Amino acid sequence: MTRIILIGYMGAGKTTIGKVLARTLGLDFYDLDNYIEDRFHQKIPDIFAEKGEEGFRNIEQKMLHEVAEFEDVIISCGGGTPCFFDNMDYMNTRGETVFLDASPQVLNEHLHMGKTIRPLIVGKTEEELIAYIKDSLQKRLPFYQKAKHVLRIETIHTQEQIQNYVNQIIDLI
Repeated sequence: MTRIILIGYMGAGKTTIGKVLARTLGLDFYDLDNYIEDRFHQKIPDIFAEKGEEGFRNIEQKMLHEVAEFEDVIISCGGGTPCFFDNMDYMNTRGETVFLDASPQVLNEHLHMGKTIRPLIVGKTEEELIAYIKDSLQKRLPFYQKAKHVLRIETIHTQEQIQNYVNQIIDLI
């Protein structure tokens, strides 16, 4: 039974790398945010707007506990998931946790390349975004650093780079 849980800041590459890792290992892939949206038939920003962050985090914890019981899976968590309740300790009991550790500059670049609308960063200038990333990353690092494994992430531009990270994760675990 294999269960690999990818954590890290938004834009670190959890979903991108997770999908290829799952394909490479022949496992199912679950993006926790997408799982929540499918289960609740609502987009994450709408859940936030309707229930507030506390309401969302309660839902997120319940769905994490559900998905983390699945076998032979790769799970990509939202950037904040490890930072609430006992989520990080729980994830460490359920499988191999891997922190995808990227610098604020790399995260900024990935967020600009990405097609996903992220409510927490909409409307921020380049300088505001870098400052926001640095500030929130500093608050989240103590949680992220509880992961069993850490993989340093640089800019992801090619399939070859993604496969290289996948191979590194396989070597780590």
